[in-house]
Amino acid sequence: MKCEIRECRLEDSGTIAELTSQLGYAVPVEEIKRRVRAIADKKDHAVIVACGPDGTVIGWMDVGLTFHLQSGTYCEIGGLVVAASARSQGIGRELVAYAEQWAAEREVEKVLVRSNTKREDAHRFYLREKYRMVKISAVFEKKLEAD
Repeated sequence: MKCEIRECRLEDSGTIAELTSQLGYAVPVEEIKRRVRAIADKKDHAVIVACGPDGTVIGWMDVGLTFHLQSGTYCEIGGLVVAASARSQGIGRELVAYAEQWAAEREVEKVLVRSNTKREDAHRFYLREKYRMVKISAVFEKKLEAD
């Protein structure tokens, strides 16, 4: 499918929220809008959308630069989803290619993506795109209570 890849706009927030639920995250539209606004002026982070022939958002990707003392700077795809009705049509490939170009323009040599162990279709997708699995790790989280 031919699609347009572009930076997201605030008015894309409703569709982004719907697609986010396909990843298993229930995020209200107003929260998506807040997050899109927070990212809008950053040079080290972007939200990219894929639009179908009719202009409807059918996928999104969040990409950003990350730096750690031990591993240096790399580009990380923080999230990527294509509408269930539009999968296996090359849209994910176009979004990943955009992330790679985005990283190259910032002189970053590595793109990393984390994927839940239960997302086996996503793993096969990234392997087809010439990504290699470098490790499996556990993720720990602690919710901080407000005073």
